[in-house]
Amino acid sequence: MLIALIVILVILVLVVLWVIGAYNSLIRLRNQVRNAWSQIDVQLKRRHDLIPNLVETAKGYMKHERETLENITKARSRAMAAESVGDKAQAEGELNGAMSKFFLVVENYPDLKANQNFLALQEELTSTENKIAFSRQNYNDQALFFNNKIQMFPSNIIAGMFNFKEAEFFEIEEDAEREVPKVDFDY
Repeated sequence: MLIALIVILVILVLVVLWVIGAYNSLIRLRNQVRNAWSQIDVQLKRRHDLIPNLVETAKGYMKHERETLENITKARSRAMAAESVGDKAQAEGELNGAMSKFFLVVENYPDLKANQNFLALQEELTSTENKIAFSRQNYNDQALFFNNKIQMFPSNIIAGMFNFKEAEFFEIEEDAEREVPKVDFDY
């Protein structure tokens, strides 16, 4: 009887330790997803801060392109107001489209393309876009790890008991962003 009680106690302790380990693992992964999302958010804010300066620099040269500049401003406002990962992804896709159109229009203004302020801002924006792409990839990797842990047996039992929800992927919504950019060396 004593041996059976000790065996049951050992099994119970092992189960409790396993639950604690699985729970802590899920917490760690959820925090990594949150951290990865905050990295995207930092880069998106940086991008949102650069865009008005870029638009203001271009305004003097692009007097006839009011609609393009207004579309960028509206898309930026929608992107900044988006809350969920999916809404942010969609709004950022719209902003990418507006920015792509803007840079196509800039090609028609050689004086603007030669402006040092504009070139510096454009370089900063390009650098930020690269950081956003890296952060987006990191976030999606972390979301994948977390979602796998939530869905796989036996950790899915703990995830269900403690109401862990899957992380949403930051996916590109806009077809324009999937297109290969055109490289033109004709100045």
